[in-house]
Amino acid sequence: MSAPTVSGTPPKKDNAVKVSLASMIGTVVESYDFFIYATAAATYFGTVFFATDDSIVGALASFATLAIGFLFRPIGGYLAGHFGDRIGRKRVLIWSLVVMGVVTTLIGVLPTFATVGIAAPIMLIVLRIIQGVAYGAEWGGAVLMAVEHAPERRRGFFGALPQIGIPGGLLLANGVILLTSDLPGDWAWRVPFLLASVMVIVGIFIRLKVAESPAFEAVKESGEVLKAPALEAIKQDWRSILRVIGLRLAETGGYYVTTSFVVSYVGLAAITDSRNVLVGTLVGSAIGLASHLLYGAWSDRIGRKKVYLIGSIFTILFGVPMFLLINTGSLVMIVVAVALSLVLSHDPIFAVESSWFSELFPANRRTSGISLGYNGAAIVAGFLPFIATAVYGAVGWIGPALLFSLLGVISTAVAITARETAPAIVGTKAEQPTLEGVR
Repeated sequence: MSAPTVSGTPPKKDNAVKVSLASMIGTVVESYDFFIYATAAATYFGTVFFATDDSIVGALASFATLAIGFLFRPIGGYLAGHFGDRIGRKRVLIWSLVVMGVVTTLIGVLPTFATVGIAAPIMLIVLRIIQGVAYGAEWGGAVLMAVEHAPERRRGFFGALPQIGIPGGLLLANGVILLTSDLPGDWAWRVPFLLASVMVIVGIFIRLKVAESPAFEAVKESGEVLKAPALEAIKQDWRSILRVIGLRLAETGGYYVTTSFVVSYVGLAAITDSRNVLVGTLVGSAIGLASHLLYGAWSDRIGRKKVYLIGSIFTILFGVPMFLLINTGSLVMIVVAVALSLVLSHDPIFAVESSWFSELFPANRRTSGISLGYNGAAIVAGFLPFIATAVYGAVGWIGPALLFSLLGVISTAVAITARETAPAIVGTKAEQPTLEGVR
């Protein structure tokens, strides 16, 4: 379908740097909330909420609740797409942040299994479901605010700025976990969750200061707002949505194998203290604050696909070497393994997702398309720490190692068949879906 032209005066744009930074800071807050749960599940929740002495059973139970949140993220993606394409990206971002902060704070005050028995994990699961919906509503609007305010040939760079919120949130979450690990009793895991309330207030204040996306304002002005944009995206863009799911598997699946399963694995295999893995995560995340911007800027010059393939091919090659490094038990080797996984496997892929995925969909279905694809992959990724633990219990470390590489194989195959969208590579915006209006 050809693009209707957008008439009238173009909407006023906020400074691209200001909007991208606001998106990034809000994403840091939401990512902190989400990753605190992932780390606490791997470190504490097996005994706190499931009261089992079997370490593998405890890990499986904890990772099952982690997976439940991922299972409900597509619902958040659907809601974010529907309302983001109907009433605006900004409103959805603010409400997702509020809900995420409230739920995370409530997890911090939950009674434990020792106090209320089976009611404790039930309450945890309910809150985890709500948290998954809220997080599913976050990403699409955040990256679109950045990409749609950005100059055409710098979308990769500005789109990578909110992506920094993920390593930033992980850096903050693991840093807090490390700092509170020596607190007495349950305070070691409760304090990180309770801090979410303060951070959410900061995030909301910042997000309220930015203007709505100019692409959404242009869609409104042209009268092209759809009544059911998420349903329309499923009907018309289902191939692109499936492609996004496939492209995300190496990034999101490999990420949770590295940052969640490995934390549990070193304890299950009696290799080292789990805090050594957290150190590696901190190092990799710190480097990620710069590497995302580098990869994003690079994608503006050489294309989204080429940068992406750096990460997906590295994922294929690094599965076995990563676990061999971890199995040494050496702090240095573990830090190298985890940091390399984040910087060379995850970061090149994640940095280009915001711009690449956005350029695959028209403006009046764009939040829906990228949110459904992004969160659809979460259904698979959320179960990977659970699957990796089960495979490890059956065949040892080689199972999770090959699982990690398999994700790279799948995503590389999808990437090879996907089209390039970077304006500097494909030419003028007339040759691709425009971010200024609708296709």
